[in-house]
Amino acid sequence: MKLYIFSVLLAFLVLSATAALPKKQVVITYPSDTPDSVLDEAKLAITSAGGVITHEYELIKGFAVKASVKILDKVHELSSEFRPTIEEDSIVTAIS
Repeated sequence: MKLYIFSVLLAFLVLSATAALPKKQVVITYPSDTPDSVLDEAKLAITSAGGVITHEYELIKGFAVKASVKILDKVHELSSEFRPTIEEDSIVTAIS
């Protein structure tokens, strides 16, 4: 019983700590010659750290995420050959 209570408290603390980190909504894109394994590694790092992938693009190599600045810095450093471009997500409109 004590182990169960300790486990629940530990899980609560971990969730509280990750929820306290400010998260940014960004778009991460990679050069067109980037292997899919590099994107998969970045997505895994983001989701493992509590980030959320909100959209995956089909026409370009990239995806939109909501994640902490700390993990975004880590994703930027994952590949020295294929550096991602990370920019804040925003609404784009065309005026006709």
